[in-house]
Amino acid sequence: MKHFTYVIIDDDQQNGLKTKAIAEGFQSLIFLATAHNYDDGLDCILEHKPDIVFLEIDPSDKDSNLSLHLINELHRYLTVIPKVFITTKNDALCFNAFKYGVFDYFLFPLEAKELRKSVFRLEKEYTSTTPISKQQFVATASNTVSDLKPITSTNTLEDENQVVAIEVLDEISPSTIENEEETNLDSEIIDETEEEIIETVDNEIIKVDDEEIENNLVENKLETNENKEVTFLQVENTKEKPLIICVKSYGDYRYIEAKDICYLQADNNSTDIHLHTGEMITAFKTLKHFEGVLKYPFARIHNSYIVNIDFVSRIHTGNAVCHIKNTTTKLPFSKSYKENIDAIITTIASGNYLEI
Repeated sequence: MKHFTYVIIDDDQQNGLKTKAIAEGFQSLIFLATAHNYDDGLDCILEHKPDIVFLEIDPSDKDSNLSLHLINELHRYLTVIPKVFITTKNDALCFNAFKYGVFDYFLFPLEAKELRKSVFRLEKEYTSTTPISKQQFVATASNTVSDLKPITSTNTLEDENQVVAIEVLDEISPSTIENEEETNLDSEIIDETEEEIIETVDNEIIKVDDEEIENNLVENKLETNENKEVTFLQVENTKEKPLIICVKSYGDYRYIEAKDICYLQADNNSTDIHLHTGEMITAFKTLKHFEGVLKYPFARIHNSYIVNIDFVSRIHTGNAVCHIKNTTTKLPFSKSYKENIDAIITTIASGNYLEI
């Protein structure tokens, strides 16, 4: 049985005790600590690093400062964010809470049957994301080429490298080896495969003596990983490898090509990313963060907006608005960013341009 540690952050001590009493009915949940305000709650999480946080976001004591912003603060310090279970009497905050990536939302009084469902979901998620060990793959690779198959698991980078290795092995067939006796092909291919393939840890290339096979492996590796290893990082050759933004939330990796973004809009401590498809994705980073990592063709035009120049169809300086291509969206720009607006106009005019 998988065990999950938890802390309780609630300004109301009685409600915290009730939550603890319900949670103690589950053998898989292990209590660590409790806190009653924002600062102590943050310190409690950083100290104990629990799997679960029971969090009150609408406190009766407003001086406790408990809110969803505590989740944003965790992203500054932790690589792995605990699963957040909201416990509150206010159902009006439910929609906004899920924008922050909370795992579940409970209304007081907390019921054991509702918590049980969440615990089962958490156990299922943990089971489905158990990674493949290196030993499992080596054991699998010792099989014959025809029997070699990947072990079922989630799409971690380690798994993808294993799939690439399997594809390379499949390419070594009797038809690709010349001047060999037909009766000895199977055993010789298996022997060569076991001797030549060197499995490396994490993302190192699997080396094969045959030059053609190695080239194919490198191409397959690039195709497999080029959209999965970039997080707010511009790769060297931007023409071949466009900037990929990874919006991560509780094990969910959402990949967005920067060129598909029309504009970004500030929303308190988060940012709404608007794509040319009309879809909107929320990232729990400030607009200032994106201003620092997104370069050309992105430009900040307002305290609340960053625009992709490639999607600007009209700039009306009199009304101080930018129009977005193929939409009715108008983004305001402010005087403090007038230099950026002038730069956008100059940039557009410097291309294949005709002014009438």
